[in-house]
Amino acid sequence: MALNSPKLMVFDLDYTLWPFWIDTHVYPPFKTKSNGQIVDLYESPVTHYPEVPDVLEKLQREGYILGVASRTSEIKGALQLIDLFGWDKYFTYKEIFPGQKITHFYNIKKQSGLNFTEMMFFDDEQRNIRDISELGVVSVYVKNGVSKKVVEEGKNMFANKSNVINI
Repeated sequence: MALNSPKLMVFDLDYTLWPFWIDTHVYPPFKTKSNGQIVDLYESPVTHYPEVPDVLEKLQREGYILGVASRTSEIKGALQLIDLFGWDKYFTYKEIFPGQKITHFYNIKKQSGLNFTEMMFFDDEQRNIRDISELGVVSVYVKNGVSKKVVEEGKNMFANKSNVINI
């Protein structure tokens, strides 16, 4: 982890780590078939963005603390998918409930003891980016899912912001 890096990276779920809204596009409960494929109640395949597992593994290996913040009302299904995708081992903080993302971040701040300026956030909704940026969190707008490139661009944004603050 570089000197001018966040300590904690927080990810939205819908259209950020996976390409759907969990409360409207897929149908819990989910299960893993014998071939390893994850499907919903109607046997429709449920997938994540292709680079997400590698990104999460690399960030954890580099020493970042990871979390999720989702406003979905499908809490049980979201937690189940995180588990089935094998991502439980990556996320220290899971704030998944309806409401404002600001509440999620205040909860994470309280639990972690970190300042907002030590956090980075990835989300596909501009309103969430705006709200969380106002807290002092470097927030990255995700257009087509989390990828290695998106995370590297986020790290650069954070480093540049940190450099400006230190001058």
